[in-house]
Amino acid sequence: MTLTPALEKAYTHEPLTAEQAQAKAELIAWGPAVFQASRLMLRFGILEHLSQAERGLTRQELTELTGLSDYALKCLLEAALCIGTVLVDTATERFTLSKTGWFLLNDPATRVNIDFNHDVNYVGWHSLGQALAEGRPAGLAHFGPWATVYEALSSLPAPVRESWLAFDHFYSDAAFSEALPTVFGEYRVRRLYDVGGNTGQWALLCVAHSPDVEVVVLDLPQQITMMQANIAGKPGAERIEGYAINILDTDARFPQHGGCPDAIWMSQFLDCFSPEQIVSILQRASQAMDATTRLFIMEPLWDRQRFTTAAFCLTMTSLYFTAMANGNSKMYATQDLTQCVERAGLTVERIIDGLGQGHSIMVCKRKQ
Repeated sequence: MTLTPALEKAYTHEPLTAEQAQAKAELIAWGPAVFQASRLMLRFGILEHLSQAERGLTRQELTELTGLSDYALKCLLEAALCIGTVLVDTATERFTLSKTGWFLLNDPATRVNIDFNHDVNYVGWHSLGQALAEGRPAGLAHFGPWATVYEALSSLPAPVRESWLAFDHFYSDAAFSEALPTVFGEYRVRRLYDVGGNTGQWALLCVAHSPDVEVVVLDLPQQITMMQANIAGKPGAERIEGYAINILDTDARFPQHGGCPDAIWMSQFLDCFSPEQIVSILQRASQAMDATTRLFIMEPLWDRQRFTTAAFCLTMTSLYFTAMANGNSKMYATQDLTQCVERAGLTVERIIDGLGQGHSIMVCKRKQ
């Protein structure tokens, strides 16, 4: 296993004292309560009110601002003190926001993650053990009888779907604009396959960036319908084509009309599949390529992260894939995907790091 220097430092030596380790163990044991209390500190506006009060606020003042009872505020504020999201002046009993509370309130990634975990995953986490044992997303049964979350997406309750899309777009969209120069600045791209194109966000950016490119979005039929609705009437939409395909069908081939594409784009896509499924997908991608075609795989590879917080979020996301998404995929390390690429008859030409929220692009070509 090869790790970045920050991850090597954090994951190969014990950094905590016994007291710190015990405290962390109890934080884990009470994790569900910690999460919900912190989420409610946001939902009820308590953290927001504290952020706007330079001198802090008393419990009575917060009662008047939030409409919550004194009992409710006692429970939440005392929990928040122990969690570390607020501080108190014992002389005046005025509460203020801690640094952790500030990030909980203001960090976009944290807010997206909170909504995603509450709306999409929270109930499903209870079935994580079953999902790991059976290799299927046992937690998804909470929403309905679907085999994967991707089939369910268009039918999920609106708040759940919105939180899922916000999570998905937050981590991908931040890297999209930075990825465009790599794809279009260094390669001649007139025809591009966007595999797993979701709502068409990348396709729209491509046609806006290049007046010459035509994009074919490959996805499940229900996702193609969502994509077409999302791009309708937007600039360049006439150069975006939908191609319905069940990528898990090993007999399903990439489009053959129009010749080989110049580029095949897979963003946050392969992490939705098991290694064996990835090899099958890449083999079929290879069949659609010629010597000049480049395959761009953009993933937030957890072992290439500069900060431990990012690696933490990614490895926790692997458990979402287990419990809710499909039961057999994860956020991969570089070695995992490189092995899949090689098994599919392709080779990694180079890897570009540091895009968006910690994404990397693996540029691949057919083996000679």
